[in-house]
Amino acid sequence: MHENEIAKIVVNTAYNLHKQIGAGLVESAYENALAFDLRGKGLKVAQQFSMPFIYIDVKLDVGDRLDLLVEDKLIVEIKSVDLLAPVHYAQTLTYLRLANLKLGLLINFNTKFFKNGIHRLVNGL
Repeated sequence: MHENEIAKIVVNTAYNLHKQIGAGLVESAYENALAFDLRGKGLKVAQQFSMPFIYIDVKLDVGDRLDLLVEDKLIVEIKSVDLLAPVHYAQTLTYLRLANLKLGLLINFNTKFFKNGIHRLVNGL
């Protein structure tokens, strides 16, 4: 399955989750619910995936973790904040570069309208 197809499923699933639950919960609640729903759709989902960090040919354990890695192709970073900061976008882009992946979604569930909380980020396109 192509990254765009996976992203479409994730966005639709996250939209339905937001519509059902609304804003105001902690990030981990949305992460677990979204992972549960995506697995129910038959997608492979890794939660809190340990991000490899290789610096000058040495693998360092720095503790960074992706919220969701879907089908080994799509990074999903989940937030529940009043306002996304530039560092949230930079974090997702850095994860994409380090993982050598093309597409990521940054989703802030703490919005009145879901469309205001979804951001698509690409690496090297």
